[in-house]
Amino acid sequence: MATIVGTPWVRIRAFPMLNPPILHHSNLYFAERCFPKFRRSFSVSASVDKVDGEVRVRFAPSPTGNLHVGGARTALFNYLFARANGGKFVLRIEDTDLERSTRQSEEAVLKDLSWLGLDWDEGPSAGGDYGPYRQSERNTLYKQYAEKLLESGQVYRCFCSNEELEKMKEVAKLKQLPPVYMGKWATATDEEAQEELEKGTPYTYRFRVPQEGSLKINDLIRGEVSWNLNTLGDFVIMRSNGQPVYNFCVTVDDATMAISHVIRAEEHLPNTLRQALIYKALGFPMPYFAHVSLILAPDRSKLSKRHGATSVGQFREMGYLPEAMVNYLALLGWGDGTENEFFTLEQLVEKFSISRVNKSGAVFDSTKLRWMNGQHLRALPSEELTKLIGERWKSTGVLTESEGPFIEESVHLLKDAIDLVTDADKALSNLLSYPLHTTLTSSEAKPLVEDELSEFSASLIAAYDSGEILSALEEGPSGWQKWVKTFGKSLKRKGKSLFMPLRLLLTGKIHGPDMGASMVLLHKAGSSGVVAPQVRFVTLNDRFEILRQIDWDSVIQDSPLFESSAPASVPN
Repeated sequence: MATIVGTPWVRIRAFPMLNPPILHHSNLYFAERCFPKFRRSFSVSASVDKVDGEVRVRFAPSPTGNLHVGGARTALFNYLFARANGGKFVLRIEDTDLERSTRQSEEAVLKDLSWLGLDWDEGPSAGGDYGPYRQSERNTLYKQYAEKLLESGQVYRCFCSNEELEKMKEVAKLKQLPPVYMGKWATATDEEAQEELEKGTPYTYRFRVPQEGSLKINDLIRGEVSWNLNTLGDFVIMRSNGQPVYNFCVTVDDATMAISHVIRAEEHLPNTLRQALIYKALGFPMPYFAHVSLILAPDRSKLSKRHGATSVGQFREMGYLPEAMVNYLALLGWGDGTENEFFTLEQLVEKFSISRVNKSGAVFDSTKLRWMNGQHLRALPSEELTKLIGERWKSTGVLTESEGPFIEESVHLLKDAIDLVTDADKALSNLLSYPLHTTLTSSEAKPLVEDELSEFSASLIAAYDSGEILSALEEGPSGWQKWVKTFGKSLKRKGKSLFMPLRLLLTGKIHGPDMGASMVLLHKAGSSGVVAPQVRFVTLNDRFEILRQIDWDSVIQDSPLFESSAPASVPN
């Protein structure tokens, strides 16, 4: 057995092929098929020894749609591995599917990667020494290597029609055999092939697969993986229209771009067998392989559109932050060995190790993603958070301004209720609303109503009419607190018996953010004109007008709450 050291990355062991020099290639392979002593047989074992040289990884999306979260995680793991090892992150566009690939999809993928902060060192718009970086621009290269394999006898022309190939599949199915190629062109003579060429018969290039042997790799995530070659059969590397097949393109690209580590989804694991054979046939060094588990839905099926949002662009439009998306995607199959779940991109680079990537499937939990987004949102510098939410409020027509004291105080008060930027609209609208009618008729409010709420309301109205409430609010939160203490003493109430009816009557709700800060903001909203006219904001003055109209006897008897003279603008 011969030992071939082709690269610092892997060691390849191969049984030598019997190749008598007196035989022409086509006769040689005919002899191999017909006589046992010429059987093709070899074994390849790729294993990790020591990583030397530059680390070069790639992310190679197909521009046939949006960037799926699974693809984004693959890109992230490649990016983190490259940055953690001082290597290069290469972006390559696999656009050989001419019917489905579009430049619009390519631009969308690039936009999503940039939004996530995964900047690439080489690729479209970045250039590099190994370009071009679109497969559609590398056809000449693929044809050169295909011709090299043809000349060496590792590849042959196959003139089988589609009908003949379908018949082979049917026969194999009936015999319960793998659907391997059984046509005559693997053993055809040069004369037979030349005859078809002269007739202009379309042909593909088929790779000769050894009939015996095995391939074994040491996957960096999954450990040892092996395949038997007798289940594969000769496979096509170039179609009859001259277009290369995926596995051939990928191998040539990875080799000629000096990719040292191929980190990709586990659904590509079966492709490794074909690609390893092509690596060896062309004399290319083989890279490390690391196959990442699939992202699963809550029902543990493969995550798909039927489970809701699955593309990076959708989550961006829903208001998610790139920092949160990156953090959450990293945790789908990886952890640093601690209980910590909050990471910035820089921290992930520092902590990331491929050895800590789990080979089990990771479940995508949208609830946890939302929670994590809230953590990252509230971790933003206060100025940045205020600017982000203030611009949101103005753009959606809730406020007439995007900055100022009212916006700053509102963000500070409401941020704990905001996990997504889009939540900010509901949080502010809830603060400005006054659903008193709905709350008074709720079962939760019944104990408050029965605790002399009508008398409490009368005292509150009197305090407002005297001007003391507005004077207190003008002084800010401290003035409000002093007034509440004095008001409570006058009613001989404190604690919940004071604060709960006060909140109910002034905000129309039983629960909510800090009462003092809320009242100060409601006062400012009514006097500053910052709230857009179309928003159903009920000012403090209007709230007290509503309180005056309540028929408390009807409240207790579950009858209509407001007298006939109630204003038409009262919300219901």
